[in-house]
Amino acid sequence: MTHDSVRIGLISISDRASQGIYEDQGLPALQAWFGEVLANPVEFVSRLIPDEQALIEATLIELADAKRCSLILTTGGTGPAPRDVTPEATLAVAHKVLPGFGEAMRAVSLKYVPTAILSRQVGVTRGASLILNLPGQPKAIKETLDGVFAAVPYCIDLIGGPYLEARADTIAVFRPKSALRSPA
Repeated sequence: MTHDSVRIGLISISDRASQGIYEDQGLPALQAWFGEVLANPVEFVSRLIPDEQALIEATLIELADAKRCSLILTTGGTGPAPRDVTPEATLAVAHKVLPGFGEAMRAVSLKYVPTAILSRQVGVTRGASLILNLPGQPKAIKETLDGVFAAVPYCIDLIGGPYLEARADTIAVFRPKSALRSPA
């Protein structure tokens, strides 16, 4: 069976990592997770940028509108610190807000750390792109994706993206029976 190819945008948002003060761990963690889970051929479009709202907005617009990424994931900048502006930037470019993603991501993280309640993660669409704000730490990225990815492929179906499939024995992707493809 052949799988649709997908373009995924990855944005790591960190003042210090973007300045080379420390090595970014968010982008490699995301690529590794998708390499293990996704059955589709993937092209990643990655960016490492500082916590600047205008730059985050411009990067999200670039990846959604110009690069046509079906899924865009951000890491970092979702806490309450003054420089944490990822949710504000994401909401500023959104066409539709999907509150369930933010609620579910926080619920997953609360199973591991009580400070997850401080997270302001959001999920939105912009055209045919789903944008999700993830935590910045590799362990938290994996936990969050493990907890919410089952709903991502059907959301991407609904907004006109490719048919995403997970490898056997990883994530059980959910789609209503009417949205399932027949095996080729």
